[in-house]
Amino acid sequence: MSPFPSGELILFPCLSCWYHAVTFFQTMATESIDTLLDRYTTFLRVEKNVSAHTLRNYLSDLMQFFAFVEKPHTQAEARPIIVSQIDHHRIHAYLSVLHRQNKKSSIGRKLSSIKSFFRFLLREGELGRDPTVLIGTPKKEQPLPTHLPVDDMFRLLETPASDTPSGIRDRAILEVLYSCGLRVSELVGLSWEDIDANLEVVRVNGKGNKERIVPIGRKALDALAHYRQVLPELIAPKRRSMVLAGGLLATAPVFLNSRGGRLTTRSVARLVGAHARDCGIALKTSPHALRHTFATHLLDAGADLRAIQELLGHSSLSTTQKYTHINLDHLMQVYDKAHPKA
Repeated sequence: MSPFPSGELILFPCLSCWYHAVTFFQTMATESIDTLLDRYTTFLRVEKNVSAHTLRNYLSDLMQFFAFVEKPHTQAEARPIIVSQIDHHRIHAYLSVLHRQNKKSSIGRKLSSIKSFFRFLLREGELGRDPTVLIGTPKKEQPLPTHLPVDDMFRLLETPASDTPSGIRDRAILEVLYSCGLRVSELVGLSWEDIDANLEVVRVNGKGNKERIVPIGRKALDALAHYRQVLPELIAPKRRSMVLAGGLLATAPVFLNSRGGRLTTRSVARLVGAHARDCGIALKTSPHALRHTFATHLLDAGADLRAIQELLGHSSLSTTQKYTHINLDHLMQVYDKAHPKA
């Protein structure tokens, strides 16, 4: 079959001329990058079912990459480019720029986004070969998770004011984070229908829209019940009647701001950090640190690693295994007690 639009058989004086002609016509037939990105977005949303956060990161990484490809340095003139012109040399050049100002984990994520995009194009028949196939992902650093000692964690839980609606809400947030080990995105995504106080469980919508059921402690449930009672007082009077017109429906978000909207992940991060500073915790404390604290305290108490994996919603046990490196003293005590030759 002829590679040229007319289907004619054309004779060329040399192989090099034929190659460049084929490349030219393939270039003319290739869709624009914007069109391909639109198709890729649909693929991620519909077939891969990724979260809005993941989709936003993928597209941001790709837009940064294409901006570099079109204008590799400040003195260069920006030139539109098509994907068939991108080879491993251009990708390596981009990675070398990233290495100057990014951590390996960030570079790995950006490269993963690029690799995923080119695999999609290969699958769709837009490319004859994948330019990323021989490019290795940089080895990630493995920092130990930040966690709080038990005494610090208990002090943090008691820090929010118990006589203000926002303080009561904040205490409920801290209790749920520590009781369930949720990601902050999972916490702000909770609706009242996800919490079963009778069975003492919470239905969580995790990464990749994977649903899991996790236990919730009685103290966290009590904190939620108290918060629900004062919730109308949390919302500004001008918006209260509109937000609560139909009462607190089961489908309503659990954690609200003063405007009656769902609390954001950044707001939760700010309030967790503020309460940690208020109670004198020197360690930088984030919602994810409370998730690490949850897992570490369970492991210290003898919980099975696979059970912790299920509670955290990790798809791989290797992700959970990082907690085994945290408390070496505790592990040595277990070893001394359990090993017959210790």
